[in-house]
Amino acid sequence: MSLGKIVEPAREIDIVHQCDVLVIGSGPGGLAAALAAARAGVDVAMVERFGCFGGNITVVGVEGMAWYRHEQTVEANGIGREFEDRAKAMGAAVPESQSISYELDSEGFKVVADRMVKESGMRAMAHRHFAAPLMDGDAVIGVVVESKAGREAILAKRVIDATGDADVAHRAGAATFMTPKEKMMAASVMFHLAGVDKAKFMAGVQSDPQTYRDWAGGGEWNIETSGKEDAMFSPFIKKPFQKAIEDGLIPASLNTIAGTWGALHDTGELTYMNLIHLDNCDGTDPDDLTRFEIEGRRQTMLAIEALRRYMPGCEGARLRNFGMTIGIRDTRKIDAAYNMTGNDVREQGRFEDSIGIYPEFIDGYGILILPTTGRYFQLPYRNLLPKGVRNLLVAGRATGGDTVSHAATRNMSCCAVTGQGAGIAAAISVKSGRELDRIDIALVQAELKRQGVRYT
Repeated sequence: MSLGKIVEPAREIDIVHQCDVLVIGSGPGGLAAALAAARAGVDVAMVERFGCFGGNITVVGVEGMAWYRHEQTVEANGIGREFEDRAKAMGAAVPESQSISYELDSEGFKVVADRMVKESGMRAMAHRHFAAPLMDGDAVIGVVVESKAGREAILAKRVIDATGDADVAHRAGAATFMTPKEKMMAASVMFHLAGVDKAKFMAGVQSDPQTYRDWAGGGEWNIETSGKEDAMFSPFIKKPFQKAIEDGLIPASLNTIAGTWGALHDTGELTYMNLIHLDNCDGTDPDDLTRFEIEGRRQTMLAIEALRRYMPGCEGARLRNFGMTIGIRDTRKIDAAYNMTGNDVREQGRFEDSIGIYPEFIDGYGILILPTTGRYFQLPYRNLLPKGVRNLLVAGRATGGDTVSHAATRNMSCCAVTGQGAGIAAAISVKSGRELDRIDIALVQAELKRQGVRYT
C-alpha cells in the first residue's frame, strides 16, 4: 500500500567495478555460475547481500544438497557435486540419513565456498544488495547496488540473475509471472538442535521406523508418489507433534508442524530440522518476510518443547541455531524462451540445447518422486533466457516453468546445474562476441564437458 509519492533527486553514482560476467546472488545457482564462468576464462564478479556465499546452504541452513540420491540415480555432477565432495574433504559434511549423499555443514560450507571463490580468481562483492538494473535500451549493462558505502554501480558485458526471485529480470522489464500467494509452496524456518542422546534417539527411530507413506495425511503432508517411494525409510517426525496437539501443548491449528531431520552427530547435534512450514508467505514482500520470520521462530520453540516431551533422546535437547533467514521455495519466475513443463520432468524431456541433466526428482506441490530407477531429464539452455531483455541470463529457481516442473528445478542441486550452464554460456557469449540468444550451443556443451558436466 502506497501512502503517496516522493521524488528522489538525481544523483551521480560511482562505478566501482567493471567485468565480463556479473552474477547477482551466490546461492547454489549463483555460486556455480560465477565459478563456471571464471573457469571458462573470463573476468567475473559476484554480488551477495550477506557476508557469506552459498545462499540456501549457508544462509538458510538447507544442508541436504542431494538427499534424493540412491544407487540408480543419474546426475549431471559438475560444480553441484563438487560442493559436496569439497565439503566432505574439508570435514564439513557427514552422511545423510535417507540417501547415499553427504549432508553439508551449513557453517563449515561457508569456508568451503570461501576457498572455491578465492581459487577461481573472481571478484567477490559481499554485503551489497541489488537495487536496480542499468539499461541501454533493452540490454542490461550492469546493476546498481546498495551497501554501507551507499549506492554503487557495477558494469558488465553479461549479467546473470541468481537472486532466486528474478529480481534483476523483473526490474529490467523482462516478462515474469508469480504463483498466487495462496498457492505458493510453503516457506520454512530451518534450525538445528544440540543435546540429543544419539543412542536413545536412534533406538526410538528404529523401534518405530517411518516411511514416505507416513507423509500422507494432515497439514502440509498430503503427497502423491509413484508408489515405489511408499515403503522406503524416511527420517520423518510427526507423532510427537500430534501428541502435543492432543495434550494442548501446540494449538490444533498448527498441524503443519512435521517433517524430517538430516543427520545426528556423535556430539548430540541433530541438524537440518525441516519441521516448520509457513503458508501464504510471499518472499518478495518484506512485510511477509518479517511476519513469518517471527512466526517461524515461535513455532520452532513449540516444536522443540514437543520433541523434549515426546521424542526419545530429545529430553535434554536445546536450540543450537536458526538459519540466518527464512527459506523461500517459490516466488517470481521468468517467462523464458522455453518454459519447462510437468511432462518434461516426469517423462525424461530431451533437448538439443541441453546444458545439463537432472534426475527424476520431484518434491513439491503435493508430489514426491525419488530418482531410484535411473530416469532423468535434460535442461535446455532456452530455459535460462528471459523474454524482453538482452545480455541477461537467469539461473536457479526463477527459471521458467509450470508448478510441477518447478517442484523439480527449484531444488538446490538443480539450481547448481542451471547456474553452471549459465556461467559457461555467458563466458562463451563474451569470448565469441555473440548475443546470448545466438551463441553456438556446441561450444557451451564442449566447455560443460570439459568442466565435468553430463548433459546427455
